[in-house]
Amino acid sequence: MRPNSQALKHKLSHDSEREFGGTLGAVCIPIFLPLTVLFLICLSRSPEASLFQWPPPLPSADQLWDPLAPVLLLGWFALHAVIYLMPLGKVSEGLVLRDGTRLKYPINGFHGLCISGVFLMLLLGLGAPLGYLFELLLPLAVCAIAVSFLFSIYLYIRSFWAPSHALALGGNTGNPLYDFFIGRELNPRIGDFDLKYFCELRPGLIGWVVINLGMLMKEVELRGSPSLAMILVNSFQLLYVADALWNEEAVLTTMDIVHDGFGFMLVFGDLAWVPFTYGLQAAFLVVHPQTLSSLKAAAIIALNGIGYYIFRQSNSQKNQFRRDPTHPSVTRLETIATATGKRLLVSGWWGLVRHPNYLGDLLMALAWSLPCGFSHLLPYFYVIYFTVLLIHREARDERQCRAKYGLAWDTYCRRVPYRIFPYIY
Repeated sequence: MRPNSQALKHKLSHDSEREFGGTLGAVCIPIFLPLTVLFLICLSRSPEASLFQWPPPLPSADQLWDPLAPVLLLGWFALHAVIYLMPLGKVSEGLVLRDGTRLKYPINGFHGLCISGVFLMLLLGLGAPLGYLFELLLPLAVCAIAVSFLFSIYLYIRSFWAPSHALALGGNTGNPLYDFFIGRELNPRIGDFDLKYFCELRPGLIGWVVINLGMLMKEVELRGSPSLAMILVNSFQLLYVADALWNEEAVLTTMDIVHDGFGFMLVFGDLAWVPFTYGLQAAFLVVHPQTLSSLKAAAIIALNGIGYYIFRQSNSQKNQFRRDPTHPSVTRLETIATATGKRLLVSGWWGLVRHPNYLGDLLMALAWSLPCGFSHLLPYFYVIYFTVLLIHREARDERQCRAKYGLAWDTYCRRVPYRIFPYIY
């Protein structure tokens, strides 16, 4: 084989080992996902709200820009940066890093949610038109996308001054496009301010709840009171965000914090994708009001409750086992020993399927969309996207666990054959 053919074969093989389609994905995703965010917002505001509408509704330049948008966005980031630095809550240590150290993290995200809530109630009491967020959705999304690109460029450049042990194992390939996308540095910090941890659960996740509230207030402006469907969507998603922030310490053991570098993938996901696509149902309901009977509402509430119970119980069991395997609540569970010295749970929630938390997540996602009825596919975008995301993430988990635990993982898979859906998948 000629040398250039060998090099090509090596490159293709190396790309196939990378996440998200390698170099091709690293080029396409930063182009198409921001456009997708803007497209979905435009659709949710259009009378047809059809994913297959052609030509799609294109916004004018005036609709994409409002000088108030960058002021609100940067002010929101600044508010939560100040809350992050306030001496509220406890300080926890992360997992052991490659150099043997542990980083410290403030556990005060729930305080941030509560302070944000008080601030919003004050604004409402003063007569602030929170419903104007509906008109600002596109300009805010444009600004969030621009901030994501600029912030990612900063993170990529600063990573070249980071020591080698501080780089993410999968983000230091030497391919600038891929490394920019996936993230070179694992835990970029300015002093004690952890940039990845801050973005993971704070400005974007709490911002999602604020946008939902703005959609509810817009509906009040248009119709005099919020609909039952809008109340359910706001309540379900507020519960989800509040739960994530109440259990903020658990994020310290997740793939995002432990494994992934901080690049465009996570920056854009945290600051633009989550707040502007996860709450599409609320934006949809402003233009497409739905009527729910008490029976339908009760069924939807029950579905969300079941999903939340599975999600919370399975995550709590996993986090407790990771933090303290000797705790009485997990010592009775059956485990499998691995060559790394760690053990794998094969009973309890984690003996039902390999990812019971994903099952609960998907049941909740469906409950968020059902209040929007069945006349349009758009409100179910989140369910469809989230199913694809979790199946992809499950595949990533599978590869990493097989590489890490070897034969023990094969034994675990035989004991727990179903991945997410019992007796289905």
